[in-house]
Amino acid sequence: MAEKRSIFQEVDAPGAERVQPRGGMIDEGRRGARRGIRLWLILLFVLVVVMIAVGGLTRLTDSGLSITEWRPLTGAIPPLNAADWQAEFTRYQAIPEAQIQNAWMTLEDFKVIYWWEWGHRQLGRVIGLVWAIGFFGFLAARQIPAGWIGRLLLLGALGGAQGAVGWWMVYSGLGGERTDVASYRLAVHLGLAFVILGFITWYVLLLSRPEREIMQARRAREARLFGLGTGWMHFTFLQILIGALVAGIDAGRSYTEWPLMGGGFWPPQMMVIEPWWRNFFENPGTVQFIHRLVGYALLAFSIMALIRGRRSAHVATRSAFTLAFCAVLAQIGLGIVTVVLGAPWQVAILHQFLAVIVWVMIIRARFHAGYPAAQSVRGK
Repeated sequence: MAEKRSIFQEVDAPGAERVQPRGGMIDEGRRGARRGIRLWLILLFVLVVVMIAVGGLTRLTDSGLSITEWRPLTGAIPPLNAADWQAEFTRYQAIPEAQIQNAWMTLEDFKVIYWWEWGHRQLGRVIGLVWAIGFFGFLAARQIPAGWIGRLLLLGALGGAQGAVGWWMVYSGLGGERTDVASYRLAVHLGLAFVILGFITWYVLLLSRPEREIMQARRAREARLFGLGTGWMHFTFLQILIGALVAGIDAGRSYTEWPLMGGGFWPPQMMVIEPWWRNFFENPGTVQFIHRLVGYALLAFSIMALIRGRRSAHVATRSAFTLAFCAVLAQIGLGIVTVVLGAPWQVAILHQFLAVIVWVMIIRARFHAGYPAAQSVRGK
């Protein structure tokens, strides 16, 4: 007599192997693409950081105006013979920087600054090529997750805009009586680099977890802390822009004492340039004074962010806000050292690199407030 079975009991064919259920089927088709895109973005992140460092060294060595033409394609080929070198040098000798500041320079001296600027532009081309190969490669393979084509295309558009802004910046120093690029254009150029770096950081963080986990974490968002993180990020970006103004006119070398400036709280002759608004871009004492004041205000804001962040119920969020605050504190300390030492290039470039770390750490803290990491009941 046949054995009675429950209507809910599974019946397998004789000799058939039972297939065990698997979890995570929602992300099964996307896991490889997300991992690959994340690695590609990390590579772009590293290249952009190197680009920022090389750009800083190009500025510190006064090499940014050595190439006086913008040739996106043919400019990748450097001078190949003596005649080419002489032609490049002759073009450089026609600009104010060469005539006023570097009239002593020989062809051999020119080659040094030329290679710095050429390397800076060449690295930009490499970044564009890496983006294009990655984007169109993933696109052709149909491995870009839903909703990500626009995000990744945005990075390419910003990169292209950065090249144009770079030439706009260089062009400001090729005519008139100016022997350097305009500081506000330098600020735009550096600011856009940090914007690109910020988007890459955010995308890497989003891709660091499965899509289902991100969707679940969003429902646990700490809205007020996320908003505070947004404000912290914008405040830091403002200070980065002001720091670029300081670097653009070597304002860090004008007053090498702290906490006073020229023996007082504010420097003398803060508004001597006419019209008055130019003091905020071209007066070294005024620009450095503003950078200091905003630094103090940023420290106060960072302390508030730390206190609020430490109240989070999520361990990873508390840790992220603590690390970001420590980075800000280290950057302020290094900034003071940079001023006192007269901004030597070794310390100045370290100060710029630490700004990248601060930027990334604050974005990471904001991310954890917006997408809290899952934890056990015990909070571990």
